[in-house]
Amino acid sequence: MPTYAIGDIQGCYQPFQNLLELINYNPTTDRIWLTGDLVNRGPCSLEVLRWAYQHQDRVTAVLGNHDLHLLAVAAGHGKLHKSDTLQPILDAPDRDVLLDWLRQQPLVHLDQGWLMVHAGLLPQWTVTDARLLAAEVEHILRGPDHGELFRHMYGNEPKRWSDDLQGWDRIRLIVNAMTRMRLTTQDGEIDLKFKGELPDAPAHLCAWFDAPGRRSANTPIVCGHWSALGLSLRDDLAALDTGCLWGGSLTALRLEDRQVYQLPCAAAADLTQWQ
Repeated sequence: MPTYAIGDIQGCYQPFQNLLELINYNPTTDRIWLTGDLVNRGPCSLEVLRWAYQHQDRVTAVLGNHDLHLLAVAAGHGKLHKSDTLQPILDAPDRDVLLDWLRQQPLVHLDQGWLMVHAGLLPQWTVTDARLLAAEVEHILRGPDHGELFRHMYGNEPKRWSDDLQGWDRIRLIVNAMTRMRLTTQDGEIDLKFKGELPDAPAHLCAWFDAPGRRSANTPIVCGHWSALGLSLRDDLAALDTGCLWGGSLTALRLEDRQVYQLPCAAAADLTQWQ
């Protein structure tokens, strides 16, 4: 029963279906891990979300920043951006069922010796820490007061973790690290501005997975989010966002033997046709 981790789909439904065909996906035996950002910017977010919901018995998805943005907009605590392609979901007759399912998804998932998270983990966190901190957010997300989370979610502060953080500052930093982070300082202060290729990063910053003394380094992490990084495979990391949305490729990794499957995406960089 193989497990395939697949990088950010972002509404690119047809490339996703093509990749499932390439791996010869068997819905009765195989499992699919989705690294978050199932939706937004691509042309068919509704179709991707419906597929994940319909196959939920075989799918494990972690929440990405675009997934949370969709939930926030639907709850009335976020605004659609010009490049968002979320309106078909918001208008769909089954929107409540789909959004409720999405809201139940975790921020991190640990199984088969792998931890999956959309963006990354702060270097101060062990894997156990990450699971406990994710559970704090998930408890709110799945509860009756989830709208309050979305009301306080947006923002880039605080930038540094402390066990003493409380309230929405604590929750916001957990969400930002797990769904938005790419770089940190050497001592673990989060940076949320840089989105480019790693060689172009400011000298005082490093990729979160290269932070000195990262306490989660003994567990291999599968993630997405950073399309400019591209496919990055090493013993402790599988970064799978290869920019399908931007005309790159969509990538799957079979976790049992680290076999990589990739298909080029025909998605045009010109998104005006989708707006």
